[in-house]
Amino acid sequence: MRCGCGRLTAVLVVGLGVAGAFDARGAETSSQGRAVADWSLIAQNTIVAVGKRFPGEAAVFMGIVHATIYDVVVAIEGGYRPYAITPTVPPNTSVEAAVATAAHRVLVGRFQDQQASLDDLYDAYLNGIPDGEGKTNGILVGEEVGVGMLLLRANDGLDNVVPYVQPPVGPGVYEPTAPATPVGARLPRVLPLALESASQFRPGGPPALRSGEYARDFNEVKDLGRLDSSVRSVEQTALARFWTDSDIPQWNRNLLRLADARGLTAIETARMLAMTHVAGGDAMVGCFDAKYHYLSWRPVHAIRRADTDANARTVPDPTWQPLSPTPNHPEYPSAHACHTTAIAEALESFFGPGRTSFSLDSLVTGETRHYQRFKDTVQEVNNARVWAGFHFRYADEDGSKLGRKVALFVVRNFFQPLDVNDGMFSAGGQPTSRCTLRWTPIGSGEVSSLGCHP
Repeated sequence: MRCGCGRLTAVLVVGLGVAGAFDARGAETSSQGRAVADWSLIAQNTIVAVGKRFPGEAAVFMGIVHATIYDVVVAIEGGYRPYAITPTVPPNTSVEAAVATAAHRVLVGRFQDQQASLDDLYDAYLNGIPDGEGKTNGILVGEEVGVGMLLLRANDGLDNVVPYVQPPVGPGVYEPTAPATPVGARLPRVLPLALESASQFRPGGPPALRSGEYARDFNEVKDLGRLDSSVRSVEQTALARFWTDSDIPQWNRNLLRLADARGLTAIETARMLAMTHVAGGDAMVGCFDAKYHYLSWRPVHAIRRADTDANARTVPDPTWQPLSPTPNHPEYPSAHACHTTAIAEALESFFGPGRTSFSLDSLVTGETRHYQRFKDTVQEVNNARVWAGFHFRYADEDGSKLGRKVALFVVRNFFQPLDVNDGMFSAGGQPTSRCTLRWTPIGSGEVSSLGCHP
């Protein structure tokens, strides 16, 4: 059965205000592959553009939606272990209807104030799929997976109110960089997507204020990250601004372009997006756990108050300003380094460790940059956050280490190909066991590993 939903792609993309984010005219990788991409864009719009979730929380929501889409497609097409939900799948089940239904169910469940607009998109999408048994079955399968994911993530902490408590102000101590309440304080208590706990890969913390490492990184960001820097080059300024684009939409729209350019199938696209967004989401959970554990000051305060750090190699500048406004959450480690490194590591796992040409654009600068390896983005981000005046280099480097550890944990424990000898499938191809995430909602929102049972 062919789906007419591909014809809706342009309408959906323009209607979501992200025209040009994904060109669906590519290969007949298919209407099925386009369904995955369409609902990825709808999720992005729901979570970021309309839902206004800041990047740390947005990354976790994106992980939830893409794990849902992955479980739907895997249940129908097989070949890989499910993330969490294994539905009953009858023969002749439409992937398009199942993807749309599962994603819609999760998005409405988590963003109830957007139900009317999401219902309109869903109805329009289903109208593009021919009526019949396949469509009906797809709706049933999608509903089962969507409801299952909502139950799995019930009380996961993403909607909890966690007040920010300012510690006593002093040398090295974080203070808000904007008049608003700092963001991300609830993330350390959010149930991870794959990790055993938010603190599983917590880094060792920033260097002592009196250390040579601190002085070195202090003076680097002081010179290169200031608004009116005389030593930062034009190219460095452009790169710093390039990476101030909102990182969740920036990565997601370019991942969709990559899937289209490579002609990925529905299951390949769903798996790539689930691997990257689950790794990226948990990298943010781990990153903000560390941020609110260490509560380390930003360069803007460190440089202006260097006379309080007891380090003779740092000199205060009370007029210092960063190139761009500093994000309003603690400095250590760098969230962008955590997230981008996790994405790059997951992509390398998916495509393999060799050279893989790809590109990223920035809506801030209008530039498109081209890369030969996914990991090339990591050093760029680490440099960019220093040159923008946001971070000390040690915070970028430790953020990247955290992001890599998270991604390796995710790709080694989830989204793996099925072993034909593992007893997961009967001779007829139907599942013989069910995989779920077994977790206990304790104070910090910890979760145990994936488990399968008959």
